[in-house]
Amino acid sequence: MDTPADLRFKDDEPRIHPTSELKGCRLGRHVAIGERVVLREVVVGDYSYFERHAEAIYTTIGKFCSIAANTRINALDHPMERLTTHKVSYRPNEYFRYLGVDGDFRERRRAKPVTVGHDVWIGHGAVIMPGLTIGNGAVVGANAVVTKDVAPFEIVAGVPARRLKLRFPAEIAARIEALAWWDWPAERLFEAIPDMQSLPIEAFLDRWS
Repeated sequence: MDTPADLRFKDDEPRIHPTSELKGCRLGRHVAIGERVVLREVVVGDYSYFERHAEAIYTTIGKFCSIAANTRINALDHPMERLTTHKVSYRPNEYFRYLGVDGDFRERRRAKPVTVGHDVWIGHGAVIMPGLTIGNGAVVGANAVVTKDVAPFEIVAGVPARRLKLRFPAEIAARIEALAWWDWPAERLFEAIPDMQSLPIEAFLDRWS
């Protein structure tokens, strides 16, 4: 029989929309994958979610990430040094029999994974280019094109994306990193949420550190 404590928590199985396409992925607890999301070889941490029409490949996503609609994480490059940039040179199997996928080019793509930290918000329509790291707590603005690493708690926007500001002063950001609340067990998280909603950030850190 369930105890009152058990009733606080919902089923933690990932929720995957039936129109989404996932291949070679690992999903954490409470992950939500929206309508027509396409993921290839992506690891998604606990509580993170993808809104509709997002895509990612060769990417590791941390916990508690909010990934908006129409985003593209690890937008893959094309072989500009070849005669053609068209996929006929690296996926000829789509057009011809007896010619397979160019394994060397696929491994070249895999060698440029994207790493997204915990508690990252990637805004609507943003594009993250290959081989980048987005730090914990960062925010990527809508329709941004990210071409270089984003520091923890940095807010970037634009084409190419540039720093607008930091979410918190350095000392507050360091305290949040040290707190690592994204790794808390569900019981502690449940108890802390009312304070997340009502306390200023410094007061929250003072109480929960």
